[in-house]
Amino acid sequence: MSTTLRQRASSPTAKGVAEKAQVAREVEAKEVAEGQKFIVPNFTVKQLLDAIPAHCFHRNGWRSSLYIVSDLTAIGACAYLALNMDSLLLNKLNMSGAALTAAKIALWTLYTFVTGLFGTGIWIIGHECGHQAFSSSKTVNNAVGWVLHSFVLVPYHAWRISHGRHHAATGHLTRDEVFVPKTRKMRGIEEPKEEGEVQGLNISAFRQHELREAIEESPLSTLFNAVLQQLFGFPSYLIRNAAGQKHYPKGTNHFNPEAIIFKPQHRMQIIMSNIGILLNFATLAYWSYQRSFSEMFVMYIIPYLWVNNWLVFITYLQHTDPVLPHYSANKWTFARGALCTIDRNFMGPIGPYIFHGICETHVAHHISSKIPHYHAWEATEALKTFLGPHYMYSNESMFASFWRSFRECIFIEDNEDIVFYKNYAGVAKYIPVEEGGNVSDSGVDMTESK
Repeated sequence: MSTTLRQRASSPTAKGVAEKAQVAREVEAKEVAEGQKFIVPNFTVKQLLDAIPAHCFHRNGWRSSLYIVSDLTAIGACAYLALNMDSLLLNKLNMSGAALTAAKIALWTLYTFVTGLFGTGIWIIGHECGHQAFSSSKTVNNAVGWVLHSFVLVPYHAWRISHGRHHAATGHLTRDEVFVPKTRKMRGIEEPKEEGEVQGLNISAFRQHELREAIEESPLSTLFNAVLQQLFGFPSYLIRNAAGQKHYPKGTNHFNPEAIIFKPQHRMQIIMSNIGILLNFATLAYWSYQRSFSEMFVMYIIPYLWVNNWLVFITYLQHTDPVLPHYSANKWTFARGALCTIDRNFMGPIGPYIFHGICETHVAHHISSKIPHYHAWEATEALKTFLGPHYMYSNESMFASFWRSFRECIFIEDNEDIVFYKNYAGVAKYIPVEEGGNVSDSGVDMTESK
């Protein structure tokens, strides 16, 4: 598009247009520093899979079950300690008044936080069931996944199907299912005024200021939107397709069997998912009636909100970063899409052990989602060696990355084949470069598991 901007002043012959376009690409390539270049990968799916040791694809249902037992035991222990904190601890400390109240608030807060972590672990095992990575039996996978996801108020089959579509089209601008980037037009930003603006390269300070003013950059509004996303992002996605494809019909959601994201043969599965949610709601209502609403709220609802928070936090950062490309249908391949994610570490040992490595091994997960999490570590090491610079990893604190991505991943350009997020000033982290060194001018069908 920057080439087009150079040519608007005149109407040369076809030969002249071609010559100018070539010169423009050569000039642009020289303008781009080596650190700004993103070499577009050209791996095949077979090459990626062959790089992973064969035994990493082996699934063991009994071994996978041990992680459920571990997570549920931890949740049960937290509940027992919370319900008995007076007799086990507080009565022995001889506390009263404000000190006792503060201690109770602190301990209940600790309970909700820790239980939310292990609840997220349960969600992750259910997610693995949806990918048929829990065991070699589809029946076992779907039965266990339905129970686990119903427990954390996720419509198992509905989410499994839409999430499968996400894996089948990761990084695809019009087919990916979640955290789809907003374009310049969607943001209501005026058309580029400078030659380098389309690529986010060499934009004048004045133009950057104009863009910041147009988008109304504000740390306070960023914080407000981040809090809304973390609290309500996942339910909003399930209920009204928030952060999904904007071309889907209004009212698209995960509870309607007729929704565009499902096929006719999915109808009974969506109904079963809804039944699982209703059964959990009935259990929570019975709990509130027999014990108290306040107990149910503190012991289940607040940890549930923590689960939603971590789920959105993790998935947002897996696919939203200034270094990750997105592709149009012209340039997307499954192999390129699988590499449109990034591995990170979540809070030291919590990610590897409580979150079952979902943050640390996500690149391998997108290359083959049937690899169980306990084999994903070895698969990741093999892929690091094979992919070299195409393997994406960040050792930055995920909390720092979250704030940075919220501030820098603002919009992408319309009608481009390979795009990177731009910040409020319209600056992109990378410029795509295809084979041959020129700056870019700019599938796989998901089927039911057998």
